[in-house]
Amino acid sequence: MANVVSVTFDIASFTSVMVLIVLGLGVIASMMGIFNFAHGEFVLLGAYTVYLSASAGLGLWFGIVAAPVVVGVLGLIMERLIIRRFYASPIIAMLGTYAIGLVIRETVRGLLGGHYESIPEPIGGAFSIGGVNFSIWRTIIIIATVAVLSGSWWMLAHTPIGLRIRGALENPMLARACGISTSRLYGLTFAFGSALAGLAGALIVPLYQLSADIGIRFLVQGFLSVMLGGVGTFSGPVLGAGGVGVMASGLPWLVPPVLADPLVFLIALVIVKIRPQGFIGAART
Repeated sequence: MANVVSVTFDIASFTSVMVLIVLGLGVIASMMGIFNFAHGEFVLLGAYTVYLSASAGLGLWFGIVAAPVVVGVLGLIMERLIIRRFYASPIIAMLGTYAIGLVIRETVRGLLGGHYESIPEPIGGAFSIGGVNFSIWRTIIIIATVAVLSGSWWMLAHTPIGLRIRGALENPMLARACGISTSRLYGLTFAFGSALAGLAGALIVPLYQLSADIGIRFLVQGFLSVMLGGVGTFSGPVLGAGGVGVMASGLPWLVPPVLADPLVFLIALVIVKIRPQGFIGAART
């Protein structure tokens, strides 16, 4: 029983990271109709912000707080200067984000000198319940994810900006006809999604060594989560992230790790084949 609880906790902590990353990626895809291929590099920038903060003597917590702000502002600049010019050509927009992501990744690789950097947990150690040890930092990640999800849901359900976002998600053309500035919403959405990626990077970097490729794995699994959950709703990508997170972290306990990742893709592709719109995806109009 202790082993089951421990494995469940590890699965929950990894799934929480996936939810943070996919929440922003899914909202961008649902509202703007494009996939941000630089999203993994935004995770990298969040992690790198923590590294720079620690190196400058400002502390890990300062970097964790600054990461979503820094990456969110960079995402807004990217959307205003580049992405907004190609809304009519989603393929070109996605290629543009891929190129930007490549530049970011290789720039950070050069700054790191191709090395791996270890970042300590701001709060290390573990606590014990019923003879089972739980990592304090992984617990903080789970709590942070629940807080972000709750805050995002409250914002969408109970604020005027949330009403506009839901309207633009369900029917962008009708929202524009009602006088809603979808261009401004797109900028805010892209900044919000980027900030969540930056926060995720800041939270996970103590668990993984910092390298220029830290975001690639999460980018691939993030896209798989969005396809699995479906676009057009708030909860679809989150549900997809939960499914991919549970499979990606749980399957290595059941099958050889070398088979786990291909099996995750196979299961996801079968589900998407059976239900192309995803679990609860809505048709985009």
